[in-house]
Amino acid sequence: MQPDAADIADVSRAIGSSYGTPDWKDRPHVRDAVERTIGWLDRGHVRVAEPGEGHGWVVNAWVKQAILMYFGIAPMQGMDAGVYHWHDKIPLKTGHEEFGIRAVPPATIRRGAFLEPGVVLMPSYINIGAWVGSGTMVDTWATVGSCAQIGRNVHLSGGVGIGGVLEPPGATPVIIEDGCFIGSRAIVVEGVHVEREAVLGAGVVLTASTQLIDVTGPTERIIKGCVPERSVVIPGTRTKSFPAGDYQVPCALIIGRRKESTDRKTSLNQALRDFGVQA
Repeated sequence: MQPDAADIADVSRAIGSSYGTPDWKDRPHVRDAVERTIGWLDRGHVRVAEPGEGHGWVVNAWVKQAILMYFGIAPMQGMDAGVYHWHDKIPLKTGHEEFGIRAVPPATIRRGAFLEPGVVLMPSYINIGAWVGSGTMVDTWATVGSCAQIGRNVHLSGGVGIGGVLEPPGATPVIIEDGCFIGSRAIVVEGVHVEREAVLGAGVVLTASTQLIDVTGPTERIIKGCVPERSVVIPGTRTKSFPAGDYQVPCALIIGRRKESTDRKTSLNQALRDFGVQA
C-alpha cells in the first residue's frame, strides 16, 4: 500500500529518534518502522535520495538509517534458487514479472532495491537501497552498490562498478542521472555525481578525490566529485611529485560534450566516434 505523507512522517521520526540508541531493538514500534521502510524501498514508495524541487538532490538520511538498522534485526537465513544457495540476512527480491523487470540468470537483486518497469539485467548485482530507472541496461558483471541512484535510459556496460554509500547516513550516494553511458570496467564510487547524458569511457575511475580535468578550453579546469552533464570522459594520468620522485597518478579527462541537437543514441555513437572513446 502506498504510504501517505503522515505515514512517512511518523516512520521517519521513529527511525531518526531511535537511530544509535542502545535499546532501539527492544521497541516494537521502532522495529516495525524499520521493516515498513524496507518494504517501501522495495516497492519504490521511498528513496534514499531523490531530485530536489530546484537543482540538486535531497538525501533522505532516515531511509539510510533504517537500512543500517535492518542489518541489526534481519535474521540469517538460507535461500535457494536451483543449484545456487545463499546464507544471508537480506532476502533476494522476487516478483520480477510483477515489476516488469527482465533479469537474466544469475542476476541478483537484494530486497530493498527498486527497479522500474523496463529495466534489463544481464548477470549482475543490485544492492539494498539502490534505485534503477526504466529503460536502463545493467550489463554482465556490473554491480550497483547500496543506495546508488541510477537514472532512466542509462547503460552500465560490462563489469562497471557503482559503489555503495551507506555511512554516514547523510552522505550523498553515487548518482548516475538519466541517459548516461558508463563504459566497460568503469568505476564510480564515494558519492560521485554523474549528471545527465554524460559518457564515461572504458576504464574511467572516479572517486571523491579524483581530479576530473576539463581540457576542452585554452586552460584546464579541475573538478572533483561531479561530472557535468553531456561530458565525454576518458581515463588519464598526470605527474605528481613525491619524496621518491615524480610519478603518474590517475585522473580523468573531459575531452568534449555530447551535442544537444542530436538524440541520445545518435549523440552517444557520435561521441564515441568523434573522441575515440573506448566503450
